[in-house]
Amino acid sequence: MAIIQRQHGHFLEDFRPGAIFRHKRGKTVTEGLFAIFTDFSMTTNPLSKNARYAQAYGFRGLVVHPGLVMLVVFSQSVEDVSENARANLEYIDMRFGVPVYIGDTLEAETKVLGVKVSTRDPSLGVVHVQTTGRNQHGQVVLTFQRKVQVWKRDPNATVAEGDVAPDEIPIALDLPAYDPSRKYRELAYLSNENTYFEDFNVGDVLEHSRGRVITTDHIMLTGILDNTSQVHCNLWMVEQQPERYVGGQLIVFGGIPFNLCLGISSADVGDNALADLRYITGRHTAPSFAGDTVFASTEIRETRDLPGRPDLGVLATTLRGHKFAKKDGTVEKIEIFYLERELAVKRRSHYA
Repeated sequence: MAIIQRQHGHFLEDFRPGAIFRHKRGKTVTEGLFAIFTDFSMTTNPLSKNARYAQAYGFRGLVVHPGLVMLVVFSQSVEDVSENARANLEYIDMRFGVPVYIGDTLEAETKVLGVKVSTRDPSLGVVHVQTTGRNQHGQVVLTFQRKVQVWKRDPNATVAEGDVAPDEIPIALDLPAYDPSRKYRELAYLSNENTYFEDFNVGDVLEHSRGRVITTDHIMLTGILDNTSQVHCNLWMVEQQPERYVGGQLIVFGGIPFNLCLGISSADVGDNALADLRYITGRHTAPSFAGDTVFASTEIRETRDLPGRPDLGVLATTLRGHKFAKKDGTVEKIEIFYLERELAVKRRSHYA
C-alpha cells in the first residue's frame, strides 16, 4: 500500500506566459445557487427577483446578476491560478456578454499573460491572467484579466518570467430590444422611482445606507462556489505560519465583499439597470475578515448615450467599499474595495 499526497493548484514556478488552462468541471447555475447569492448580496434589481418582470422585459427568465456571474467564472479559475496565492491584486477590463439564466452551465478557461518574481521577496511573484467564461452554447458571458500574488513552492526555483498579449475576445451585450408594446410603465412601481438615467448627476456621491456583516458563513459561501483557495478555508495552514498570511487569519474571498458592494449599491444605483457593461479596473484595498461589516458608496463619474439604444444610457461610476475599525478609542474608516463600473440604465422617458 502506498501513501500518496497529491498537490493541487500551481505555484509561481509552474506558470508559463502563453499557457492556457481549460478549467475542470464547470458549474450549472441552479435555483439554490441563484437564490443564496442573490439574496445574500442584497441585490434589489427586479430582473433578478421577479420572473414576471424579467419576462415582460423580454428576458427568458430571472437574470443572474453580474456579481454571481463573476463569482462562478472566477471561482473556476482558482484551482489552476490562485489556490496557492497570497492575495488577489487587481481586476482589469471585466466585460459582460450575453445574459445568464438559471439552468445555464458556465465553463471557463484562462490564458497566462505574464509572470514576474517579486524584487522584495523572491519567494513570491505576480501572475497576470485572462479568464473567459462561456455558457453551454459557447457564448461569452464574461471575460476579464486579473493579477494575483502567488507563492513559490521552492524559494530557489527558476521562474519563466515574461509577458504575452491578451487575446481579443469577441463579446457582445445581448439585451432584448426596446418594444413599446410591452407596456413597461405598468411595472414601473416594482423598481425605485429615483434610479433612472435622468436622476444621476456627474460629481454626486451616493452614500448607501445599508451594510452587511460578514460572518464565518463566508467559508460556506466560498465552498459553494467551488473556490478552493486555501487562505479562505484552511485555518490550520494559516495558524502554522501566521506571519506568512495577510492578517494572520482566514481572509474572506474577495468576491464576497465585491458582491456585497454591488448589492448594497443596488437600491440607489442599479435598480433600473438592464445590465452591467464593464468594470474597467478594480482592487481590494484592504482585506476583509469574519466580523467585518461592509458599507459602500458610489461616485457618478460620467453619463453618456448607449449607441443604438436611445432608451438606455451609460452610467460610469466609482464604487467604493469600506468598513470601520475601533483603535485606541477612535473609529477608523478603512476602504476595502475600489471598482470603476459602467452600467446600462433605463431612461425614465421610455420606461416610467
